[in-house]
Amino acid sequence: MASNTDFDLFTTSEEHEELRAMLREVVADKIAPAAAEVDEQGVFPQVAYDALRQVDLQAPHVAEEYDGVGLDALGTCIVIEEVARGCASSSLIPAVNKLGSMPVILAGSEEVRRRYLPPMARGEAMFSYGLSEREAGSDTAGMRTRARREGDDWILNGTKAWITNAGVSEFYTVLAVSDPDGRRGANVTAFVVEKGDEGFGFSEPERKLGIKGSPTRELHLDNVRIGDDRRVGEVGDGLKIALRTLDHTRITIGAQAVGIAQGALDAAVAYVKERKQFGKAIAEFQGMQFMLADMAMELEVARQMVYVAAAKSERGDADLPFFGAAAKCFASDMAMKVTTDAVQALGGAGYTKDFPVERMMRDAKITQIYEGTNQVQRLVMARQLLKG
Repeated sequence: MASNTDFDLFTTSEEHEELRAMLREVVADKIAPAAAEVDEQGVFPQVAYDALRQVDLQAPHVAEEYDGVGLDALGTCIVIEEVARGCASSSLIPAVNKLGSMPVILAGSEEVRRRYLPPMARGEAMFSYGLSEREAGSDTAGMRTRARREGDDWILNGTKAWITNAGVSEFYTVLAVSDPDGRRGANVTAFVVEKGDEGFGFSEPERKLGIKGSPTRELHLDNVRIGDDRRVGEVGDGLKIALRTLDHTRITIGAQAVGIAQGALDAAVAYVKERKQFGKAIAEFQGMQFMLADMAMELEVARQMVYVAAAKSERGDADLPFFGAAAKCFASDMAMKVTTDAVQALGGAGYTKDFPVERMMRDAKITQIYEGTNQVQRLVMARQLLKG
């Protein structure tokens, strides 16, 4: 689906739009109706996972040679966007499957790829990403988790924090310091840890503001022994692989933000056309029209930024780090503003759980934080500019 023409950066193919139309039906029928209950009860959206598996879109980025459907980066973004439009928690299923498995795709041996990508592509397992720690969030090189070589095995010890879908996923890409005396940033190695590995466990789920249907837990590694055949990439290349991963996957957070904002705008437009004050629908007031116009304008700018970044991801363009960071940063800031304005448009009703916009506002906030805070995204962009 990818194209090298500048014009096609700003269009979607017929296949992309057919994908979108099909997903709209799936989301409307299966995913969106369960979103409020998922949020209220804080439970994993199993109905959404099952619905996505039925159409082979729980991990749409996986190539056909590994039993996947082989969607390009833009197609994967459209999947995440459309699911997020109905339920942000559910959109983290395809998004985090890509995040967790991208190191394997980028740097894993063929043996590792054959072992772990097909089960995820078939909907038999999910994949999470273990990079952050309590004292090593933005400062990833400051991680304390250790991997010690012992013969043909590695012994992993440490704790990873804020891990999305932890406890539900079967597979985890975990980054650990493999050479404590080595050069900072060049002493980290990536591994695949399996849920059933001895010594591997989870904390209780975090109590969160939003995305409550996506469990967030710590990973606890207590002398977890794994073979060298589960190493991803070369020894010492872990952080390089992790940062390359984020160049590709932070675009999916931009797509999630666009979807959340679109859902909020849809709800706001529907409400203001029905709500009456002073004898007429509040949609007829110019102040409301200006608010809606600004919401839609900023949403469309963000969508185009995400789609352009996705095209660059597909081609592996050299300027992907800038465009990926820009798309994620702008789209998530936009989503926070649009969802807040949607609550405002609904007035007192928007502040209640009877309408979805308060949930969408809470869900939008995390898009400014995970996969690199927006302050870090601005650092990434500035460094790219200064490098010329």
